[in-house]
Amino acid sequence: MEKFEVNILGCGSALPTTRHMATSQVVNIREKLFMIDCGEGTQIQLRRSRLKFSRLNHIFISHLHGDHCFGLIGLISTFGMLERTADLHIYCHPELEQLLTPHLEFFCKGMPYKVIFHPFNPKEQQVIYDDRSVTVETIPLRHRLPTCGFLFREKPTPNHIKRDMIDFYNIPICLINRIKNGEDYITEEGTVIPNERLTTPSDPPRSYAYCSDTAYLPRITEQIKGVDLLFHEATFAKTEAARARQTMHSTAEQAATIARDAQVRRLLIGHFSARYDEEETLLKEAQAIFPDTLLAQENMNIAL
Repeated sequence: MEKFEVNILGCGSALPTTRHMATSQVVNIREKLFMIDCGEGTQIQLRRSRLKFSRLNHIFISHLHGDHCFGLIGLISTFGMLERTADLHIYCHPELEQLLTPHLEFFCKGMPYKVIFHPFNPKEQQVIYDDRSVTVETIPLRHRLPTCGFLFREKPTPNHIKRDMIDFYNIPICLINRIKNGEDYITEEGTVIPNERLTTPSDPPRSYAYCSDTAYLPRITEQIKGVDLLFHEATFAKTEAARARQTMHSTAEQAATIARDAQVRRLLIGHFSARYDEEETLLKEAQAIFPDTLLAQENMNIAL
């Protein structure tokens, strides 16, 4: 099975602590690295993760609160000092390009690579990235300013060839790809060899949904239905539900309710408030509703 992993670089909320770094993740799909959010200190965490800088070409920013984007200018500058030549693509709100351009012109002048911005409307559900392996679409959320999550969907891969059957029927190499994609084989005598005799099914495509920051928003369950892994913010415990409503964040109980109603396979909670010295309270609260819940931690790697 091809690689599909989520790497947690930071899982804290806005107020810095010694326990957690600001929000950032890297999704590794078939050795292509996609970064989600880039809080302060992200490039240090990227070093610690041992992920290859050169394979990171796409960054997705959920919203323009500082704890989700203050690390960008430092990371971009470091890439320049490493003599990067590949373009860096940033998918973001239109305002971010306006804010970063003066910094790039002052601090990063003469870099050997280009930073290319891809603006999108966070209030609309749309596919903003598409290649042979994966699509990325936005998940409109509800926060104090326009915010969206991201849904990564792996594309199906062709069936696996049964080499012994190919040899047995002397099937020409030029037909292999067509058989992988589901065609039957017809022999010179006109006998139809069904595809299921020649191949085994490929692994089902996987999916990952990232939802941070957001108030409790039941409507997203339809879009993320059945994903293999859901990251949902759980900034507060249910005892702080009033504070969650005021700041337009979610409780651990609400995150678990979303996971249960969306019938996801696993839930990962994060974006923890600095008020918690440890997050076991949040974990127990979520597991009471959705047992297959994990706590995000820095340098955690989760394989789908």
